[in-house]
Amino acid sequence: MEKKVMSKEYMLENRDDILAQYNKPVKKNRRPALLTKKERKVLGVGRDQGRAVAKNIRIAPRKVSVVVKLIKGKSLDEAYAILQYMPKAASPVLESLLKSAEANAVNNNSLSRDALYVADCFANPGPVLKRIIPRARGSASRIHKRTSHVTVVLKEKN
Repeated sequence: MEKKVMSKEYMLENRDDILAQYNKPVKKNRRPALLTKKERKVLGVGRDQGRAVAKNIRIAPRKVSVVVKLIKGKSLDEAYAILQYMPKAASPVLESLLKSAEANAVNNNSLSRDALYVADCFANPGPVLKRIIPRARGSASRIHKRTSHVTVVLKEKN
């Protein structure tokens, strides 16, 4: 099935219909309709948020998610304060990621820094690095070095 290529004029004329189709709920076994990069830019999808992604962080996702749960839904200053005094290995990574998301929101999307809050934050598993080490009686075993992909999304409070 071919994807219909839309012109810029057509997208601007039918903006509401395209966005309604994009936001329409879908069944579990159906894939949602995705917009192309050009369509997102013309329709202004994602212009109300600042987003940053850090990939292949050498910390297990379950350890990162402990810190992520604490900052989700908090204001920007409160999230910085939590990360600064949190004695976890994921805190400095999340702090730099939060700074990057803030810069993206303020510079690229011209959002106000004072009204920003952590709308969404999650850690997904990345590729598992496997190390083979020698064991007793000539055998060997693997050690799984887990990595994670961390995403932070900042939005403006209304």
